[in-house]
Amino acid sequence: MGGMFALNFYPDIYENLLRSHRKTVTVRLGDKTDKYRAGQLVWVTVGNRFARRHKLFTAIIDRVEVKPLAELTPRDISRENPEFRTAEDVRDLLERIYDRPLAMEEIVTVIYFSPVDE
Repeated sequence: MGGMFALNFYPDIYENLLRSHRKTVTVRLGDKTDKYRAGQLVWVTVGNRFARRHKLFTAIIDRVEVKPLAELTPRDISRENPEFRTAEDVRDLLERIYDRPLAMEEIVTVIYFSPVDE
């Protein structure tokens, strides 16, 4: 696996949380272990799909876990969004992003990341 990878986020939903470093987890639909691994450096970017992106910072991936949506821990949930309390809150957001209904049994990848000072 060569090259640089990015974790991209929608600016209207996440930019402020990312800039304040209150968001340190991203929950992605499906198994993304072929793309993201612990120890990997990634760019954290914001921008809409197929549009210009803006790099906020470089991060290191601390941990990557694959699990059903229903098994998200309170820590996974609060680091995804400090305002969220339940796995259903995360599901509702993912339904908006992916534009389809999601079952709590759906597999997600939980990616923990930390900023890297350059």
